Amino acid sequence: MRNFDTHKWVSRAKSAFYYLTSKGKAGWNWYKHLYQRSPWYKKTLIVVLTFIASFIIYLGMVDVNFLWLFGKSPGLSSIHNPDQPIASEIYSEDGKLIGKFFRENRSPVKYEEISPVLIKTLISTEDERFYEHFGVDLQGVFSAVKDMAGGKARGASTITQQLVKNMFKVRSQYSTGMLGFIPGVKLIIMKSKEWITAVKIEMFYSKEEILTMYLNTVDFGSNAYGIKTACKTYFHTTPKDITYEQAATLVGLLKATTTYNPKLNPKNSLKRRNVVLENLWSHRVITKAQFDSLKQIPMQLNFNVESNYDGEGLYFREAVAESLQSWCQENNIDLYADGLKIYTTIDTRMQKYAEEAVDKQMRVVQRNFNNHWGRENPWRDRTGQEIPHFIEDLAKRTAAYKQLELKFPDQPDSITYYLNKPHRLKVFDYDKGARDTTISTMDSIRYMERFMHAGFVAMEPQTGHVKAWVGDISFSSWKYDKVLSKRQPGSTFKLFVYAAAMNKGMAPCDERVDQYIAWDVLEKGEWKKWIPRNANGEFTGDTLSLKAAFARSINTVAVQIAKEVGIHSVAEVAKAMGIKTPLEETPALSLGASDVSLLELVNAYGTVINDGMEQDPVLVTRIEDRNGHVLYKHTPKTVQGVPYETAFLMTEMLKAGLTEPMGTSQALWAFNLFNSNTEFGGKTGTSSNHSDAWFVGVTPKLVGGAWVGGEHRSIHFRTGELGQGSRTALPIFGYFMEKVLKDPGMSRYREKFPQPKQKIDRSYQCRSVYHRADTDSIDMLNIDSLELNNEEINITEEVTVN
Repeated sequence: MRNFDTHKWVSRAKSAFYYLTSKGKAGWNWYKHLYQRSPWYKKTLIVVLTFIASFIIYLGMVDVNFLWLFGKSPGLSSIHNPDQPIASEIYSEDGKLIGKFFRENRSPVKYEEISPVLIKTLISTEDERFYEHFGVDLQGVFSAVKDMAGGKARGASTITQQLVKNMFKVRSQYSTGMLGFIPGVKLIIMKSKEWITAVKIEMFYSKEEILTMYLNTVDFGSNAYGIKTACKTYFHTTPKDITYEQAATLVGLLKATTTYNPKLNPKNSLKRRNVVLENLWSHRVITKAQFDSLKQIPMQLNFNVESNYDGEGLYFREAVAESLQSWCQENNIDLYADGLKIYTTIDTRMQKYAEEAVDKQMRVVQRNFNNHWGRENPWRDRTGQEIPHFIEDLAKRTAAYKQLELKFPDQPDSITYYLNKPHRLKVFDYDKGARDTTISTMDSIRYMERFMHAGFVAMEPQTGHVKAWVGDISFSSWKYDKVLSKRQPGSTFKLFVYAAAMNKGMAPCDERVDQYIAWDVLEKGEWKKWIPRNANGEFTGDTLSLKAAFARSINTVAVQIAKEVGIHSVAEVAKAMGIKTPLEETPALSLGASDVSLLELVNAYGTVINDGMEQDPVLVTRIEDRNGHVLYKHTPKTVQGVPYETAFLMTEMLKAGLTEPMGTSQALWAFNLFNSNTEFGGKTGTSSNHSDAWFVGVTPKLVGGAWVGGEHRSIHFRTGELGQGSRTALPIFGYFMEKVLKDPGMSRYREKFPQPKQKIDRSYQCRSVYHRADTDSIDMLNIDSLELNNEEINITEEVTVN
């Protein structure tokens, strides 16, 4: 409410009063003389006309907020451009609605999309003289006054007046001025504003437009705003296909959305529905036979309340919302109310394949994890000892603990008692999704922490379009997105080490020896030696080509290369190829000890396949407003991350993971991928203690990456046989690509890597000779791990509680 200077306001009021008194004195004398000399019937007419004129003047004063007495009313601009919250809709690249962003779930429809059945039901029930009045039904007003005098109070609001209340909320959003503080006057002022605004609406809109606006704005309860959402929520139908009994149910509950809600109060709703049907018969909309038949139909609901978390690609949609935050702020746009049409890059078929691949593989991983640990607790420190108070520390972060702490301050025993007291709770279950059980808060934490987690994302390297995005095994149980979380990439980071080497002029067929190597490192002012080892702890002494060393993921060779080109050069190449996370430029960076996200890692691999051209991942291609006007359109922006020759040579290195003897990606041969004229490459990775398992697979038209691990780094497998990226993460990519290549509608992804576009002078077509003895010295399943000699220098620390 506006702040007024009381003395100034009183002074102005007195001045206006004196002015009107002096100017109106002559007119008043004439009026008085006319009234006194007139016969009774003329006196009556004069009183009626005087009342009407006074009322019109009063309404004009209310509309202009005369002397700030009545408060502001909706203006012509608001009436021409009503501001109504509308849900924003998210569409996939293949044209499907995958979800919404909203606070009020409302999606407008056009008049042509509304069945005449619904229109007739609404008018017959709510406003039978709708086509005859001009926004205010005077006959209805007089009837209401008459009934009120007889002790039968009833409403007289027209559909147009109800629209005013729904759309402009004159009873809450607009003040009632200084007079609104007088008891009883506030209601009169609000009603006056409804009448005035209703008349204005009738002046500017047709009856069909008014009906459409009303049905699009009215609240039908159960978080269903507007007729389109209501039809879907209660009957899973549309306004075009609604039946008489369904229309009667929805129109009937408008009288009281809780009392007559067919889900909450089915008996009341059925009675109200039949009253509305009888009303249709009395207004000759339906026949007596139709009425008798319709009222016998039992209440048949297909009830489903839509939420922000309905639909597909939940993790992806959350990422879309996050990516649009700054754009919305810059353009003064409300993502949850402005009715945007957001067109994304996701493909619903590929999303389905990705979710199925994650689910299929993670069931296997979880079974292995459960069998591996048995009844032992898996949260362990670097020495393999169980971390004390691990669950208790996690419990202190929960909402339940914080509530108990407020309720029982300085009473730890009471908090412990209630945390260990069983109660009804839903926990994740692979077969049921969410299993309702009786369990204590502490036991539920122990139960949920034993699950292994995963993330998967697939992108087109040429466009940067994200085609599939799975943030974890269950969105309802774990909102934290593993595609965006930061973890140690292990040997997948070697892509940047060898790319830096190619930038410096090295070639895939250059050779290095798998041997002991030490690196002097300055730590806390003291020089120490850092000695990396291969995952099996051995140095073979073999001379290997860089291609073979990369394919086999030999740590000692990667470190030699990093030392030659410089750690800073490696970090700069990673940044140029798409790694956005700041990197710790220590020697351990060469083995992937610095955290990155799965999304940026997959995008960086896409830079290699895209001839060295780097671009940011694309989630949204176009945004339209509620009227179809384009507000945003993605403009591709690419930069040369690495030279074309480097990209070509690194593609050959990635292909070697499948073709070189003992290549860490050879497990892909077990999948049905090679009957579709498509070539593959890839790289596995595993961080210390098998906490993070990775695989990034590449084809000429699609790049996909998977991560598998515990919610916390201290929860993991104890052996490489179970915890390596080739065992846990690689199958997700394999299962996904099987379905993509099998789908006839995705034939564009079937392709072989192209021949070089320019002359390549460096040698890259060498291939190692297979020696059976190699399998005795190197375990194929245990050669892609980030292993550090922590006795010499502690480069990385185990994080026990994230």
